[in-house]
Amino acid sequence: MENWDEIRTAFQVARLGTVSGAAEVLGVHHATVIRHIDALEKRLGVKLFQRHARGYTPTESGRDLLAVAQTTEEQFAHLVSRIKGQGETVAGELVVTSISGIGDLLTPVMVSFQDKFPDVRVRFLTDMRVFRLDYGEAHVAIRAGNGPEEPDNVVQPLTRMQAALYAARSYVDRHGRPKSEAEFAGHRFVCTDAEVTRAPFHRWLRATVHPDQIAYAATEATALEQAVRQGAGIGFMMSFRALEDPDLVEILPARAEWESQLRIVTHVDLHRTRKVQAFLVHLKDAAKDWKSCG
Repeated sequence: MENWDEIRTAFQVARLGTVSGAAEVLGVHHATVIRHIDALEKRLGVKLFQRHARGYTPTESGRDLLAVAQTTEEQFAHLVSRIKGQGETVAGELVVTSISGIGDLLTPVMVSFQDKFPDVRVRFLTDMRVFRLDYGEAHVAIRAGNGPEEPDNVVQPLTRMQAALYAARSYVDRHGRPKSEAEFAGHRFVCTDAEVTRAPFHRWLRATVHPDQIAYAATEATALEQAVRQGAGIGFMMSFRALEDPDLVEILPARAEWESQLRIVTHVDLHRTRKVQAFLVHLKDAAKDWKSCG
């Protein structure tokens, strides 16, 4: 294939479904996108897209091209990430991904890291999906639990986070305070909306209370925390965070079975680079203070 620009254009059209969307992402005129698609179809001798009023839909051949182009783009991204990480200076982009709900812990760490290394640009990403370190989507991942990892990932323990069951004082004033699980009947609870979750405390709560008792469910950790604070029901919170709020009442104290293990995950290709190693040292040092408040 002589012109990879045409394949890249076709990939973006297939991914986004419109010429205008592809043109915006590629930074070219929409006429250039159309010209690339026409030229590529002519060269291959097949139709890659069905044109319609809503945009472009890939044909079977177009879907085949999309799959190959996506893999190629991901591999290039991985290569670029590896090249960028091989420098001897602590500078450039540092991409950190984590589970949601601990941004208040990690943000000060990353900002203080930039104080030490002002040439570092931080991107902090959280999402429901697991970022692919082998494709260069992140330099460092903070993950929970003890789930399996890719064989080329390096996994290190970071800290254990204690969780306890809390309710707002306004909730206790209205509904009373259960002294144990035996008194949960008639109470309202706040829990994750995901029936399958890595959080051990949410698994325990779903197994302990009737589904009808879960009055407020959400996928975002901060939303669950705010629901507890606003009196929507009884729910889990990280102990170090709840102890700072006098309007929260502890319903059940922290248990070992509810603890969450936080892990640092890096890819072997980037693990030993100076930038990643500098951040890991800084992160582990900061995590020592988390234990004192958790």
